[in-house]
Amino acid sequence: MSVTYTAGLPVRERTVVFVASLLDAERARRGTRAGRRALTTVRQAVLVLRWFLDATRVAQLASDNGISRSTAYSCLHEGIDVLASRSPKLEPALLAAKMAGHSHVSIDGTLIETDRCRTPGPTKGVDLWWSGKHGNHGGNIQVLTAPDGWPLWTSEVRPGREHDTTALREHAEILPALAAWIAENRPAHGDLGYEGEASTITVAFKKPKGGQLTEEQKKHNKAHNGKRAVGERGNSRLKMTFKALRNVSLCPRRIGKIVAAALMLLHIDHNRTT
Repeated sequence: MSVTYTAGLPVRERTVVFVASLLDAERARRGTRAGRRALTTVRQAVLVLRWFLDATRVAQLASDNGISRSTAYSCLHEGIDVLASRSPKLEPALLAAKMAGHSHVSIDGTLIETDRCRTPGPTKGVDLWWSGKHGNHGGNIQVLTAPDGWPLWTSEVRPGREHDTTALREHAEILPALAAWIAENRPAHGDLGYEGEASTITVAFKKPKGGQLTEEQKKHNKAHNGKRAVGERGNSRLKMTFKALRNVSLCPRRIGKIVAAALMLLHIDHNRTT
């Protein structure tokens, strides 16, 4: 015996319409004939949004829509792909930040945890997706934010075992794009995880072993950390808005597209990109 109830999603109606329009365009691109899909694009959009916002189990989404679990997965993955394809690219995002008059940007890595894996890593006995820092499996995502912490861009996924600097270097487009940004006297702030790229990313002064920071360095750190702390709100905003990002049960290699899709939803729902 089951109990039915009515629930609401904390998104604007235009967000559902936007996702449905992307799905309509995708069906047209594929040449899908009318009436050949189990769900309308609006119902599919709601399915996708329920997964992102509430982390609703796919089995539950399938049951609620009267479709098989495999069909529910197909609907979900299609929604993720069409949204991720519209997510901002790095150089346009930085150009938009410049046009918006932002004095600086911040970059920070976040671990999107996953309960999927064991994949052998390059080091014997160390899992590819295991993060020793967080004590969990996950994927490393680099997030670029505006001065007030609004997320502007997210990277593809790197294995959770990688340090932020390593992950940053693996994304070949990031450092050149940030170098062009700072060339115009606009800093890119980061935490000490990026000290290996301090020539591009502004980091705090590290206390020397057996020594002390100067008063000037302490002032710099206080100002820097204040700006960086606000910038790091972007990761929290994404994870607090979309419960699916707190633990992804899909293939970890899909995490980059999932976060990009979430970013697109955030931009559309708030009608803000910069």
